[in-house]
Amino acid sequence: MQDTNSNYNCVEEDEIDLRELFATIWNHKFKIIIFTFIMTSLTIIYTLYLPNSYKSSVVLVPQEQSKGVNLGGLSALAGMAGINLGGSSMDAYSSMNTILNNDAFEEMIIKKYNLDKKLTPKYMNKNLVFALGYRGIYDLFKSKAKKDKSKDEIIYDTIKKLKKIVSLSDDKKSGAITLSVELPDRFLAQKLLKIYLNETTTYLRKLDMQDINKKLKYYKNELSNISDIELKTQISQLISSLIQKKVLSSASEYYNVRLMTKPYVPFIKDKSKPKRALIVIVAFITSIILSIFGVFFLEFLRNEEKETKD
Repeated sequence: MQDTNSNYNCVEEDEIDLRELFATIWNHKFKIIIFTFIMTSLTIIYTLYLPNSYKSSVVLVPQEQSKGVNLGGLSALAGMAGINLGGSSMDAYSSMNTILNNDAFEEMIIKKYNLDKKLTPKYMNKNLVFALGYRGIYDLFKSKAKKDKSKDEIIYDTIKKLKKIVSLSDDKKSGAITLSVELPDRFLAQKLLKIYLNETTTYLRKLDMQDINKKLKYYKNELSNISDIELKTQISQLISSLIQKKVLSSASEYYNVRLMTKPYVPFIKDKSKPKRALIVIVAFITSIILSIFGVFFLEFLRNEEKETKD
């Protein structure tokens, strides 16, 4: 009998607590509504301030690598000369990713194409697109660029910006590589994509051609000093395969990869971000939760103050 009474009291206390909670919310409903309205309104203004961002992408397919020829006893001989004759090499994705993460390469592109100026809001201003076609909020609050930075600081900041703008990904199953550029200026996004596609493949071609020329020089030198017919045949095969690789590499438009899709200017309605509706919904729900928590905290402080006075 006592257990039944105690359970009833617990249930009654819970009901009273719930009533008090809802009563607190109801008593402060205007504060909750005002806070939620202000926060949601500020979020809407913020989303209208943000220009659309567009992503231009190109899909690449790695070209087949030559397996090379049987080296026989040449590997040890070349190793003594500091030359690697092995057929294995870094795949196309890893090579491009390594180049893109090279600050010296990034700096070269920045200086060659004046990207430190082209990536500024002032340069992209005319091609910015806003929600509802209204840019008044952006023009009102846009910050002015600081002009007291040194050249090294500007280059450093531009490199950091480019690493966020340019992305490279690969599909493990198909092997396809996707190179993307995301910018508020959709026309500049396509231009920058073409720049990176050309420069990365050209840079990789240059490195490999230097390596091939070094090997050819070594092989031709050894060929003139060897009298063994079998060894001469092996070296001749190596020279032939390297010349073939050199010719094929020079003939292809992009080194080590071929285009599956071409760089394009994104359609004006095909923005990648911001997700304005999602941002506003999240801000609305968060502001309600924060306002309810706030009124409970204020009520707690008031109760504590009353108990202290009593």
